[in-house]
Amino acid sequence: MSAEHRRRIPEASVARLPLYQRILLELVHAGTATVSSEQLAERARVNASKVRKDLSFLGSFGTRGSGYDTGFLLGQIDQELGLDTDWPVVIVGIGNLGRALANSQGFTSRGFRVAGLFDVHPELVGSAVAGRTVAHLDEFERLAGEDPPAIGVIATPAGAAQDVADRMVEAGIGSLLNFAPRVLHVPPHVLLRQVDLSIELQVISFYLSHRDHPGSATASSPLPHSLGLSPVEPA
Repeated sequence: MSAEHRRRIPEASVARLPLYQRILLELVHAGTATVSSEQLAERARVNASKVRKDLSFLGSFGTRGSGYDTGFLLGQIDQELGLDTDWPVVIVGIGNLGRALANSQGFTSRGFRVAGLFDVHPELVGSAVAGRTVAHLDEFERLAGEDPPAIGVIATPAGAAQDVADRMVEAGIGSLLNFAPRVLHVPPHVLLRQVDLSIELQVISFYLSHRDHPGSATASSPLPHSLGLSPVEPA
């Protein structure tokens, strides 16, 4: 791999890659052989120069006048996102949200594998969700040691989230995805992503409240297009 290919990709560009990946996957399924940066930009609701800049971090494989080979570009983004790797995922908190996550296609495809489900409620422990048996949280360390998770998903009530995060970190999990409505504290070496639906609703509320006010910034500017439920700000 060349030094150019290894250069650091900005966080805002990383946040857009999954969006491009999803669009390309749809195009491949539709039998579309090539796609231009303008077509990708229109579907992603960003400008074409931003698309070209984002993709330039992956290498130079577009052809002027004909665009990108859709399947090849999809493969390059999959590789950059690590979707050709086995990523064991554990979910703690198998309430309505945790159950939905365990059953979602995003947690059972493209390299992600649900390796463990945990809860503390007697009516949930021992039940089957997405083909796996829900274990008691007391078994977390032992089972995590047998099949070390790469990603820990926290879908617990807010009051239990920090303790669960601490246990995940102690078990050696270096990446956490937190759905609990609480700010968590983890060591600097741990990657923490916060998915807070209430914050997303509050952002939408802000734009709904200001979009009809003449002269306001939001009234004269296009509404933002979210790239996913994450705190990353597009550049």
